Amino acid sequence: MSKNNWKVGLRAKLEHLVDDCVVAGARQQDVFDAIIKEIGNLRAALERDPDPADDEVIEEPSNDWPAADR
Repeated sequence: MSKNNWKVGLRAKLEHLVDDCVVAGARQQDVFDAIIKEIGNLRAALERDPDPADDEVIEEPSNDWPAADR
């Protein structure tokens, strides 16, 4: 998607998503309702944490110390 036509690309992806769900057996209106709900959830999550990729990852402790195998 280029800088100027991202909305066209977004619409195309949404149409494809809705079509995939309908082909899988969902009702079109149910898909629209679910998309709207999930957009609200996404908006709320991004308001709480605008850049989740910046969150520090806590590494699990290693079990490679000498007494771990006993």
